[in-house]
Amino acid sequence: MRLLKVPFQGRSREWLKVQRQTKALLKLFSWQSLAFSSLAGSCLTDWISPPAALTLGILFALTLENPFPIASKIVAKYLLQICVALLGFSLNLSIVLQAGSRGALFAAGSIGTTFWLGNCLRRWLRIPVQASVLISAGTAICGGSAIAAVSSVINAAESEISIAMGTVFMLNAIALYVFPPLGQALHLTPTQFGTWTGVSIHDISSVVGAASQFGLGALETATAVKLSRALWIIPVCLGLIKMSRPPLTLGYRQRSIQIPWFIGLFLLASTLRTFVPDIAASAPKIKHFSSLGLTLTLFLIGASLSRQTLKAVGWKPMIQGVVLWVFISASSLWLILQLVE
Repeated sequence: MRLLKVPFQGRSREWLKVQRQTKALLKLFSWQSLAFSSLAGSCLTDWISPPAALTLGILFALTLENPFPIASKIVAKYLLQICVALLGFSLNLSIVLQAGSRGALFAAGSIGTTFWLGNCLRRWLRIPVQASVLISAGTAICGGSAIAAVSSVINAAESEISIAMGTVFMLNAIALYVFPPLGQALHLTPTQFGTWTGVSIHDISSVVGAASQFGLGALETATAVKLSRALWIIPVCLGLIKMSRPPLTLGYRQRSIQIPWFIGLFLLASTLRTFVPDIAASAPKIKHFSSLGLTLTLFLIGASLSRQTLKAVGWKPMIQGVVLWVFISASSLWLILQLVE
């Protein structure tokens, strides 16, 4: 009996392997996959704007569902970092440092105030502490990157990360459409609008998408302000580690902080663009390539949304996210109008 059982088990494993490979191949060439690939390819042309790309991704995810959900998240993560680093080749280092220092003034006060207000809302709405901390971090610093970094040091559960990500994602999508018309209605200068978007919009992808509709000056300022704000991930994570003694979730070992290293590559690219004339001459082409890549990133981010994520968010975390977002947007706008020309 044993001699007969071994070959049968071997054939069974081989058959299961063949079945999995066949399913993967059929999925790769299904009409759903071909439609997804066609839309993704169209985002690499000048026909699709950043807001349109995000909308296409959301509509595809909610109607047909993303055939490559895991691959989309991985590609979006690294493509975003590459494109932001390449964007440095189109920005002068002096402008980056000036805008970054201006944004640091707003960051110092607004980040602490946002966390304080988020904690008050958590107690009032009775939101789980870790989900609330993640929403506050995503709003105060830099969206998904901050949520990923903070979740790694407070040992947040996957469900809590999904709630925070879903909340921030929906507000990001709204900001991409709302901020440019508001900036024009308020007659903001490119510097004012760039500073406002860099402070108020969560993710760097939506910051770039919104600021690019307001001109190169706004894009330069917004990128520098948001990336300088992203550096606050490190002190915030260190502060949370020190405050959570014992850790917020017991029984788990804390992981290392996820530092956004691509910011260093962005600064290196900006330095090379400033001091190497040949690179400065190629800057328009590099910027165009980076812009197309960021448009594709927004499509992939939109396609990563799911009905499960929308259901998981709930009204209480959404209230916290909206209140924090309105607070930081309104207060920063008032300060920018007073201090920035």
